[in-house]
Amino acid sequence: MTTSLRASDTLTRDALAVLQPGFTGTSAPSWLLRQMEGGLASVGLFGRNIDSPEQLALLTEQLREVRPELLVAIDEEGGDVTRLEARTGSSYPGNLALGHVDDPDLTRAVAHELGSRLAAVGVNLNWAPSADVNSNPDNPVIGVRSFGGDPKLVARHTVAYVEGLQAAGVAACVKHFPGHGDTAVDSHHALPRIDADLDTLRARELVPFAAAVEAGSKCVMSAHILLPALDAARPGTLSPAALTGLLRAPRSEGGLGHEGLIVTDGMEMRAISATYGLERGSVLALAAGADAICVGGGLSGEDTVLRLRDALVRAVRDGELTEERLADAAARVRGLAAWAREVRRSDTGGLADPALASGGVGIGLEAARRALVVVGLEEYRRPAGPLFVAAMTPLANIAVGDETPWGPAAELERRVPGTRTRTYGSTDGDVGARVLADAGERPVVAVVRDAHRHPWMTEALERLVAARPETVVVEMGVPQSPPRGALYVATRGAARVCGRAAAEVIVGTASH
Repeated sequence: MTTSLRASDTLTRDALAVLQPGFTGTSAPSWLLRQMEGGLASVGLFGRNIDSPEQLALLTEQLREVRPELLVAIDEEGGDVTRLEARTGSSYPGNLALGHVDDPDLTRAVAHELGSRLAAVGVNLNWAPSADVNSNPDNPVIGVRSFGGDPKLVARHTVAYVEGLQAAGVAACVKHFPGHGDTAVDSHHALPRIDADLDTLRARELVPFAAAVEAGSKCVMSAHILLPALDAARPGTLSPAALTGLLRAPRSEGGLGHEGLIVTDGMEMRAISATYGLERGSVLALAAGADAICVGGGLSGEDTVLRLRDALVRAVRDGELTEERLADAAARVRGLAAWAREVRRSDTGGLADPALASGGVGIGLEAARRALVVVGLEEYRRPAGPLFVAAMTPLANIAVGDETPWGPAAELERRVPGTRTRTYGSTDGDVGARVLADAGERPVVAVVRDAHRHPWMTEALERLVAARPETVVVEMGVPQSPPRGALYVATRGAARVCGRAAAEVIVGTASH
């Protein structure tokens, strides 16, 4: 009886150990602390959990009072995807801007400073960087989150990012394996499919992941995408062929040889939850070779944790999941948590002064400036009076969220008193005509994001430029459309520093 109880307790603790749940609030709820005492070894943070660096440091300290070896994970890519600065916009440009500059030392330095800020507030696992090769410009979910469309360029910057982040004592988690760049569907909403053959995958999608694994990335995140060349039945997150047969298998057997943690993308995303269900999907992911189940971006609370814990325990008892596979996954989670604690305790990771957590924009602004492409500056006449900023805003990418401000408007309003801003969307009818009417005599700065994917933006720009040739156009997404306007500025990302760098060019008041 005692042995049975002990075995049952071990099984339950292992099931809790492989979960990476989110929660609501800026302090730890009692249920979370209770489950940590029961074996929960990871938590995931989102913008809803963060008010300030000081508050976040207190939160992670509160968590570690219960469990000193705890993985505190966050989705902090910089650029468009930021949780630390969700209310202000990021102090660092994202991957596409860094890839355009193509200076791996700069990428490494940006990642190290960002990692130092994370470490200073107690975060030790970053679900970043994106190692996806953005081979499809119409991709609705990756775009500026990718370093670019050249596999070798993406590989060298992925490696630089991993090195910079982990030198700061924060585990990197390259994503979205085996590559989300050639999709036209957002896996938050449905199941994408890539019909490339295995030779194409090895020559394109897998190149950055292989380089990151060789460079020692502590973690790889799986993607909820179907690749029939690997597995015609199940998406990557649930596929033994993808996770065990390709990612985990040694290089001598044709695999990538990853020995670290494999974490799933958010299991509440509809690519999994709408097809397999949360519990069934989690069981299949562990059986396929995943070690940690990420859940909590859209779901949070003790009920979710208990449902998943019980589903995993039941799967072991019913023979759907081996006890050894669950124990191996739990051991990998605990092993990474132990590494992170040791790095933090020994201070060998180059951890920054906590003052960095309230951070300036030094290297981030430098990178954003270097990433700009400006067309028409030689003949451009800077406006003398207040501007009208027309922000053409697409529907929010769920990974980015709709709470993070973007664009140069705030900086232009600060630099040019009297400047006004108005936001327009796809349901606003003839946007070009509305902008012209709203602007009056003010010079127009039209700000877009992936104009090539949104015909209503393209039509509005064409009408504006035809009626007002002096219009300034700022493209803050993937710059696929031809340059338009008297001045055209491509930022390759919508981070706060990208908006500032664009504003400096528009009004000619750069300050260093």
